[in-house]
Amino acid sequence: MKIPFLQPSVITFPTGNLIKGAFLLGSLAIGQWALTDLAHVPGGGIGILAIGAGMFWLSSPLKSRFDAPKSVQGWIRRCQNVLEQFEALDDENHKSQELNKRIKSLNSILDRESPQKLAFVCTTGSILPDKELIQSAISCEQSLSLSWTSSLPLKGKSWIWPKSLFDQDCLVYILSLPLRASDLLWLEQIPQDQPSWVMVSDKSSDWAEQLTELKAQLPERWNNRILPWNDSHQDLGNLLHPVRNFLKQPKKNIDNTKQRQLERLHCSWQADLEQLRRNKFKVIQQRTQWAVAGAVFASPVPSTDLLALSVANGLMIKEMAKIWSCSWDSESLQVIAKQLAGVAIAQGVVEWSGHAILSVAKLHGSSWLAAGTMQALSAAYLTRVVGRSMADWLALNNGVSEPDLEALKREAPQLIERASKEERLNWNTFLKQATNWIDDSSKDPKINTTFIEAL
Repeated sequence: MKIPFLQPSVITFPTGNLIKGAFLLGSLAIGQWALTDLAHVPGGGIGILAIGAGMFWLSSPLKSRFDAPKSVQGWIRRCQNVLEQFEALDDENHKSQELNKRIKSLNSILDRESPQKLAFVCTTGSILPDKELIQSAISCEQSLSLSWTSSLPLKGKSWIWPKSLFDQDCLVYILSLPLRASDLLWLEQIPQDQPSWVMVSDKSSDWAEQLTELKAQLPERWNNRILPWNDSHQDLGNLLHPVRNFLKQPKKNIDNTKQRQLERLHCSWQADLEQLRRNKFKVIQQRTQWAVAGAVFASPVPSTDLLALSVANGLMIKEMAKIWSCSWDSESLQVIAKQLAGVAIAQGVVEWSGHAILSVAKLHGSSWLAAGTMQALSAAYLTRVVGRSMADWLALNNGVSEPDLEALKREAPQLIERASKEERLNWNTFLKQATNWIDDSSKDPKINTTFIEAL
C-alpha cells in the first residue's frame, strides 16, 4: 500500500501574480451577481472587490526581510553582530557567563577542519551494511570519518533530527521496502541543504516497478538520490559512486557544513535575542501606556488626546529602535507608528476596549464610569496594541537599512489583528494594572506645608 507524502493541512491563498488577479476577478464576478441580482445592491462588485483584496492581503503570511549570507565569512559577521547586540542588552550579572558560552559554541564550529564526516543512518530494526565493506567501497583518497547509527525510533511524540547528524557533511539513509510512515517522517526532518542519499534495500526482481512506486511516495528532492541495494556486497562500489564523487571536494563540503551550522546557531541566538528584546519592550510598553493614560485623562479637550498619544508613542518607538538596533530615522519610525495606529483605530481596537471596560464597570465602582477614565484606558490599550505590532514589524525587518512602507501598508492590518488577539489574552492583567492606575490617580496629592519667616 502506498504511503502518501505527508504535508500539514494548511489553507492558504495562492501567491502568484496571475492567480492573485484571477482571485480578485472571481471575487468581483461572484460579488456582483450576489449583491446586485440577489440583494439588489447597486455597485456590489466594487465592494466585493475591496473585500476580496483585503481578505487576500490579510491571508498572506508575514515574511522577514532577512538576507541570508552566502559564505562562511558572511555568517561569521552575522553571528558577531548578534553577539554585540546581546552584549548591549544583557544584564551585567549574566553578560560575561552567557557571552563565553556563545563564543565557545561559535568557535567549536569555526575550528572544525578535516576529516569529512559521512553517516549511515536508519530506524531501529533496519540492517546497516557492514562497516568494513562500506569503507572498502568508498575508498576515497581524502581522510574520512564514518558513523553508523540505527537508533532512530519508530515511534515518538516529536520527530526531531539528532543534533549529531546535523553536523555530518553527508548522509546515507538506509530504507527497507515497503516504505513505512516512520521512515517518511524521518526523511522529512533531513535539512534541504544537507547532501543526502536514500539507500534502498530490496531483493525483489521487479525493481523498476518498485522504484516508480517509491518515487511517487517520497518528496521530489529524493527522485535522483535513490541508491538501489540488493543486499549484495559485490556492487557496493558502483552503488556508492555518487557519494565518492561528492567526497572529492573536502574543503567545499566542510565549508558548506560550517555555513549550515552557523545558520542554525544564528537562528537559535536570534530566538534568544528576540525573547530578551521582548522582555525589555514590556517594561517600555507598560510605562508608556500609563503615561498616555495620564495625559489623556488630564487633557481638557478630546483633540489633545491624540496629540498626547502621538508624543508618548514617539518616545516609545525611539526606545524600541534602540532595543532592535534599528538605524531608521525618527521620521520613518513616526510614519510607521502612525500607520499602525490608524489601522488599529480602523479595526475598532478603541471601541472594543471601551465596550470591554464598560462590561466590567459595575465591578469597580463609579470611578470606572467617568468619561475621562474611559478615554484614558482606551488610549492606554491602543498604545499597548500599537506597541506590540510595532515590535513585530521591527523584528521582521531587523537588519534592513530602509523600511518598506508599501509592504507596511499591505501587512499593517495583519500585524494589528495579530497584536490585538495576543493582547486580548492578557486582558485580565491589563484590567488589574488599570485598577492600580485608577487607585493611584484618585489619591489626594500630598501637600507639604512649611512656614517661612519674613525677614
